[in-house]
Amino acid sequence: MAGAAPRVRYLAGFCCPLGGLAAGKPRVLCHEAEVFLSTGSELVYVYDQEGGLLTAAFRFPDQVWHLELLAPRRLLYALCARRGLYCLSLDHPGRSRSTSQDDRDSEDGDQPSPVIPVDPDACILPDAALCAFTLLDSVLVTLVQGPARWKMQLFEQPCPGEDPRPGGQIGEVELSSYTPPAGVPGKPAAPHFLPVLCCVSPSGSRVPHDLLGGFTLEDALFGLLFGADATLLQSPVVLCGLPDGQLCCVILKALVTSRSAPGDPNALVKILHHLEEPVIFIGALKTEPQAAEAAENFLPDEDVHCDCLVAFGHHGRMLAIKASWDESGKLVPELREYCLPGPVLCAACGGGGRVYHSTPSDLCVVDLSRGSTPLGPEQPEEGPGGLPPMLCPASLNICSVVSLSASPRTHEGGTKLLALSAKGRLMTCSLDLDSEMPGPARMTTESAGRKIKELLSGIGNISESTTWSRLQTQDVLMATCVLENSSNFSLDQGWTLCIQVLTSSCALDLDSACSAITYTIPVDQLGPGARREVTLPLGPGENGGLDLPVTVSCTLFYSLREVVGGALAPSDSEDPFLDECPSDVLPEQEGVCLPLSRHTVDMLQCLRFPGLAPPHTRAPSPLGPTRDPVATFLETCREPGSQPAGPASLRAEYLPPSVASIKVSAELLRAALKDGHSGVPLCCATLQWLLAENAAVDVVRARALSSIQGVAPDGANVHLIVREVAMTDLCPAGPIQAVEIQVESSSLADICRAHHAVVGRMQTMVTEQAAQGSSAPDLRVQYLRQIHANHETLLREVQTLRDRLCTEDEASSCATAQRLLQVYRQLRHPSLILL
Repeated sequence: MAGAAPRVRYLAGFCCPLGGLAAGKPRVLCHEAEVFLSTGSELVYVYDQEGGLLTAAFRFPDQVWHLELLAPRRLLYALCARRGLYCLSLDHPGRSRSTSQDDRDSEDGDQPSPVIPVDPDACILPDAALCAFTLLDSVLVTLVQGPARWKMQLFEQPCPGEDPRPGGQIGEVELSSYTPPAGVPGKPAAPHFLPVLCCVSPSGSRVPHDLLGGFTLEDALFGLLFGADATLLQSPVVLCGLPDGQLCCVILKALVTSRSAPGDPNALVKILHHLEEPVIFIGALKTEPQAAEAAENFLPDEDVHCDCLVAFGHHGRMLAIKASWDESGKLVPELREYCLPGPVLCAACGGGGRVYHSTPSDLCVVDLSRGSTPLGPEQPEEGPGGLPPMLCPASLNICSVVSLSASPRTHEGGTKLLALSAKGRLMTCSLDLDSEMPGPARMTTESAGRKIKELLSGIGNISESTTWSRLQTQDVLMATCVLENSSNFSLDQGWTLCIQVLTSSCALDLDSACSAITYTIPVDQLGPGARREVTLPLGPGENGGLDLPVTVSCTLFYSLREVVGGALAPSDSEDPFLDECPSDVLPEQEGVCLPLSRHTVDMLQCLRFPGLAPPHTRAPSPLGPTRDPVATFLETCREPGSQPAGPASLRAEYLPPSVASIKVSAELLRAALKDGHSGVPLCCATLQWLLAENAAVDVVRARALSSIQGVAPDGANVHLIVREVAMTDLCPAGPIQAVEIQVESSSLADICRAHHAVVGRMQTMVTEQAAQGSSAPDLRVQYLRQIHANHETLLREVQTLRDRLCTEDEASSCATAQRLLQVYRQLRHPSLILL
């Protein structure tokens, strides 16, 4: 985006745990010059943008999951994990103290001062199962975890000036069922993804905009989505996005009146759509150009009537709904799903029909406006819908944003984003709407768009399992990507294959000079049925290490210069397709990007097994990183028969191997491996399944192995053992037959990587089997709770030990580190089983 880079300004830094902030619970709110920020910990910060001051920090008794601001009443509502809903007055006397940003910053990461403990009396709705809430002028809407179903509850809101505690419950309805996670008695387990709640109001509603915890929809879209009842009642509607992917709605006034009327209140719940992945964001925006231009002049306290509803799933699926005219001139809801890069950490709706969403590697923007007059029955040439057939995300070159807030507009006519990064950095991002989203996509003709769409639908991509190759004196892991043209058209000049390689350690590192490497390969004269093969190195890097897992993403880019001719501004660079370049210089603003595939390379794919090859074809042992010449000289000078003194040899000789294991129900494995593994012993079939993407899988299958000794990329030995065991304490009906997968290695880093790869495959298998309706046997719940409680104790001890390491001297930290290693070994050797 030459000339359209966002203006980013860092405001402040906040404490965050080791590894960065997790997405889902951090929250950033902005009202005038004040910023209210939660990092997902116990602290909520208040920051003054004009003075650059941290004016207060409120400490809650547990993690803060969600924040809402009732600006006219100066009330801040906070959902505290396993505690309930708290309400704070922002005119608290303790907020008179302030501290400058320079005074509170310190290298040891001390908490900002002043820290104000939240009074227990501030809890206005104690409920350990409360997971989400939203506010209206006179109603408080909450969502709680029931024993087996989500439950929505409505409470009366007090009038201004009264006690903020809600009145009596005025409505209740159960939503979708779910399988509750195991938890300690009296302390329910937190869901991995929290539900999303927001309120939608019709344009004729008399609820003031600044008191409405949501947005206002145009009457046409509101009526199509929620029906005549909601329209006639002029009732707000609560939208709820659930972790299982359901997007459902409840008409508030109908729910309140249902308590005094016969009938089933559950019939008031309407399912709008199913994203089939956790819903993490619901929003609305204006997409019609005339309305967007007129909205530039609206006053800050005026309401905006949105014409498009959007929802994001965690894995990148986006839903957009808009009222459109069909070919017969009838008003119908147009619903489109888009697949965008994921996983999506957060999202926000901005002005001009733009939607912003963040992934671990980038902050992107997509344009939902068509760039033409609103659709109507008198304009059949515009097609049956008002939404674009495909979206092309544009990069803003900011990575790892975990919470995002977009202002309606700035005085200069652009958009201002307020973002919180995974490193705890608060920043503003000012965007110029005219240059932020370039215009080539709008300038193409409809026929050109159809031709491109037909062409793209026939293009496929294949990413093969990785192989090791010898380059000079070092072993290098190579990946092969194959682009196949299955369409009836030729790919001529202007097509480019972009392959991005992203390492796990760089994904959340804002300070990294290059968090990802992107290779761009021009695709010239690729005819129908032709294939283009590209081989590229994955590692090791300059430091001699291979940081696993590695994600390889393939994207096809088509330059629109050939379509729009000279309408585009000339590029500053004569040749934008470099052999190797970072992702921020890709020419996405001048064309169409088509995501092809994403492939993750983990430790199980990179293991080598020199002992499996026949003697005459046995490959040399891996070299690993280039050896130091001095170490090589000393090695040749040692006495015959003496032991080598290298780090790997010393580690293998004096340190006991670390062990990690996972147990899986034999019944579950048989059901998952029945295709292609019939007649094979279960342990052998399991090992073959784990190494299915490894080049040595054919030899493992031929020898019917159930255990194998491999070599990691750094040269350390990794031992995989698969054996059948019996779990005697879990089920009252008798022992449960299980398969234990055990990983042994003297390298703690390698055992963690191998264990992560095994767990990832198990998670995929369990998810697939759960979708087929598999059921678990009756279990001793108290025994499971005790195991869970023991693990909770170990996790708390881990946090205590890690905090102690930061303050102890060298002598004391040695014992602390040894205990920390013991706890980690216990955590990686659980007594649980996957069923």
